[in-house]
Amino acid sequence: MDKIIECVPNFSEGRNLEKIEEILDVFRGKKGVKLLDYSSDEDHNRTVVTIVGEPQEIKRVMIEAIGRAVELIDLNYHQGQHPRMGAVDVIPFIPVRNVTLEEADKLAKEVAREAAEKYALPFFLYEKSASAPHRENLANVRKGQFEGMREKMRDVLWKPDFGPDTIHPTAGVTAIGARMPLIAFNVNLSTPDLEIANKIAKQVRYLSGGFRYVKAIGVELQDRGLVQVSMNLTDYTKTSIYRVFETIKMEAARYGVNVVGSEIIGLIPLQALVDTAEYYLCLEDFKYDQVLETRL
Repeated sequence: MDKIIECVPNFSEGRNLEKIEEILDVFRGKKGVKLLDYSSDEDHNRTVVTIVGEPQEIKRVMIEAIGRAVELIDLNYHQGQHPRMGAVDVIPFIPVRNVTLEEADKLAKEVAREAAEKYALPFFLYEKSASAPHRENLANVRKGQFEGMREKMRDVLWKPDFGPDTIHPTAGVTAIGARMPLIAFNVNLSTPDLEIANKIAKQVRYLSGGFRYVKAIGVELQDRGLVQVSMNLTDYTKTSIYRVFETIKMEAARYGVNVVGSEIIGLIPLQALVDTAEYYLCLEDFKYDQVLETRL
């Protein structure tokens, strides 16, 4: 592949394995597209897929996948811990090799335009593709979720960028746009008290005075009897994993709570892990090219 772009669509289905497999089948065995990773979570009721490929092939397969999700997912019956407003909740395009952010933005708009026409599905442009400053942050776009989106879209400030002026009756509305790589990072706490997770999330997320490149919410993991601080780190080079992790440990101790584990959802840049290892091992004068795999 000469040009490579990454796409990480989030589908609002994490429990029905039959539906998840039908969606994943869209990405399998397609020329010019590689399915790198997928992760389904029953508590979040969400599946995150990571694909890479040539821009036009990614465009073709994503339009097909949107149609499959519209066909299979009815948000009128969807319940889960993760906020959502669409059957395909968000579709970010990330430049990887020989692709600029501007090209990723162009591709996002092409997918939105064609999918909106084909499926009568409204789209908001977000992040680097946003048509207005108040639409850059996904949390602002998604506020109100599926249940409140019909009323929200009556406001001229929330007229969709593509598609009909109101939600799709079963598939809601989708956010789409270009962005730089982010890390989906979750930290699990030794308590079932969701209020504690929400308080800690408030301390680390940017919108309430925390780290500039962190979005965070508290999530209940009912099957494990735990709660979680669920985060997106939108620029790991400026807000590192270890800094956020240590802050959560410190805040949790205030409530007599321990961190019992953490997880990465989807893929992560190697440099982010190297930075974390360098911090915890107190490595002196360590260089990225000392990692064996980077020299192969």
